[in-house]
Formats: sequence, C-alpha cells, structure tokens
Amino acid sequence: MAKFIVQGGKPLKGEVLISGSKNAALPILCASMLTKEKVILKNVPNIADIHTMIKILRAFGAKIKFQNNEMEISARNLKSNGIPNDVIKKMRASILILGGLLPRLGELKIAFPGGCVLGKRSVHAHTHAFQKLGCEIVDDKNGIHIKCKKLYGRKIILPELSVTATENAVMASVLAEGTTEIRLAATEPHVQDLCRFLNKIGAKISNIGTNNLVVKGVKTLKGATYKITGDYLEAGTFAIAAAATQSDIIIKGIDANQLDSFWQKLEEAGIKFELSENSAHIFPSKKLDAVKILRTAVYPSFPTDLQAPFAVLLTQAHGVSKIFETLFEGRLNYLFELEKMGGHIEYLNPHQALIIGQTILKPLAISSCDIRAGAAMVVAALIAKGKTEISNINYIDRGYEKFDEKLRKLGADIVRV
Repeated sequence: MAKFIVQGGKPLKGEVLISGSKNAALPILCASMLTKEKVILKNVPNIADIHTMIKILRAFGAKIKFQNNEMEISARNLKSNGIPNDVIKKMRASILILGGLLPRLGELKIAFPGGCVLGKRSVHAHTHAFQKLGCEIVDDKNGIHIKCKKLYGRKIILPELSVTATENAVMASVLAEGTTEIRLAATEPHVQDLCRFLNKIGAKISNIGTNNLVVKGVKTLKGATYKITGDYLEAGTFAIAAAATQSDIIIKGIDANQLDSFWQKLEEAGIKFELSENSAHIFPSKKLDAVKILRTAVYPSFPTDLQAPFAVLLTQAHGVSKIFETLFEGRLNYLFELEKMGGHIEYLNPHQALIIGQTILKPLAISSCDIRAGAAMVVAALIAKGKTEISNINYIDRGYEKFDEKLRKLGADIVRV
C-alpha cells in the first residue's frame, strides 16, 4: 500500500489549478448513457473513482476513451449484462448508474453500492423516486432490482435532501413522458452541473439551483461537448492548507461563489483572502481565531466534505471551536488521529466535538479514515514540524487528482512511497 511521507513545518507559495469536480463528473458520466450520440467531456479528474465508473459503464457496452482529462463516450449499443458486485461495491456513486441506464435498458439488478465508511446510507430516496416515475421495485433488501416498461412524469417529493437521489431522479425523468416536478431537490454545485449538462444534450430542466426542479420530458437526447465545473471541495482544501501553514497561495479554476459559507468561516477565523470570479488568493495570517460553531448542513451551508480539513485548521486557532457534524455518522473518526498528533479535543457525542487551540501538532504515523479525512491528515502533516507518515492514501486518490504533485509545486516536502 502506498503512503505519503511529509516533512512539515514549511510555508507554501505559488499558484494551484483546481481539477474538475469528482462529484459532478461521476453523475455526468452516467448521464452520458442517456444518449446514443457521442459525448465529449472536458476537465474530467483523473482519479480512482472515475476509473471505477468507466469500468462499470464499459461492462454495459459503453465505449469510453479517456486521456489528458478529456473523455469521449459512445453509448449507442448498451446491453444488460451484469457487473461484478465487487466493482459496484467500490464506491457509493455506483448507484448513479440507475438513472443513466434504466431509461435505456428498462431493468437493472445491482448489489448495494459500497466504498463509504461514513455509515450506512439508505436507498429509500432513490427507490421512492423511481416508483413515482412508474418503475417496479422488485427487490431493495438483498440488492437493488428495478424494472420500468415506461417512465411517466410525476410530482416527486424526495424524503430527504439527497444529492444522489436528486441526480438519479433528474436523469430518469428527462426521457419520461410528460413533466416531472422534483421537490426537496438537492442544490449542490455538482447537481447544478449535471442539470446544465443534460440541458446541453437536449433535456428541458428549469429552476436549476433551487429545491424545486421541473423537467419536461423529451423523446431523445443528442451529443455535445461539455466542460466539468471546478472542484470547490478541492479548492477549499487548498485554501485551508494555505491558512494552516501561514502561506500565500492563489487558487485557480473555480467558481468562488460556490463556497460562500466556507469563505464566511475563513473570515471568522481571521484568514485574509481576496476573491475573483474564478480564483481565490489566500494570504498569510499570523493569528487565527476560534469559530463559535462549525455546523455542517446541505448546500449552501458549510459542506461536510470540508469539515475535517477545517477542524485541523482550528487546532491552530486561539480559543474553543465547536464542530457539529449533522449529516454523517462516523465523520468524526479522524479526530482520534488528530488527537494522537497532539490536538486538544473533547468529544461531546458521535456528532459533536470541541477543538481547543492553539496546539502544536507532532509528526508521527497516522492513517486516512476516508477521502476527506485523508486530505485533512495531509494538512495536519504540513503543519507538524518533522516527518509524518500517512497510510491508507488510496482514499485520497479516490477524490483528489495529483494531490501530492500539486502540493510539491507549491513547495511542500511530500513524497509517495
């Protein structure tokens, strides 16, 4: 297993270009199955989860070429061949093939998606949406088995603000007969990017960016060329790395407006920065302040995927900060690793903890707990003066393209072994 070795305690400097969004690219790749015409996707991140999705879709007959962050997709001749369970179980996003393939194939039977260590996630919101559109749920206890002879536009009230359930509902409804109204839809930037892509290939989706999506069904979709939006979560991670190491970094290739709640918390912590439409400049800040509460919630509130890196930053802030993770059980497991390094942490319950700063982080052997916690551990290693060894970096490779290479270009002493 690969590891990162980090010699921390050094400031960073320079510019970093953010990769395309993983969370946008995965559903858009699945949505490309809805058209028989060629689709070209640009700014696709070259990460492990993308390659897993390519493997899954190729098993259903899709022809996919991927080179230099550009993907050419042809799904003219799809087939209903099964995909090995071990591939489906590699990541939670596997569930997105339902929305992309059911309208074309009429029936799908897959294992429960896996890859997530943040606690079990229900498929109820997904099956509820498909039932509303006219599908038959044959089995949702031993796996997911769904049949649909024809899709009909309906009013769907989702049982929760689920990103992937919203994405599946949107994909399935674009070829449905009539108009579909999706209420309590998620509004994350990657959901919006999926909707914009679908409109580019001929769908008719309105109210994008709101909790009430309206989809007018069309008979067929066309091909197109589309550029994936920049990864606002990666951008936030690099901004935190800059703030935590008192560094001067310019972050490019993003829509800065996607991170309003994040910028507010950086400002509350005393970080100096300047924003433009497509970039952010983080300046060195000598003294950091605790934040009253870092509460995660659905977009546009503070993103759960930036909670762990921000908590690492708060170990360097003066005062007591409260972390309140409202979305996932298991999301605070990384705090045990941070505590080993010298972080002063008080656990209130599985969803809440206090970060008491400022503390000196010590270099030692630590582990990645999940994709975002892995990035957080890299930030912690950059702070700690000395040699830190980070294991289980396969999690990091699932979500961040060339993370170590980008850090090295900024002056970090980080190697993969």
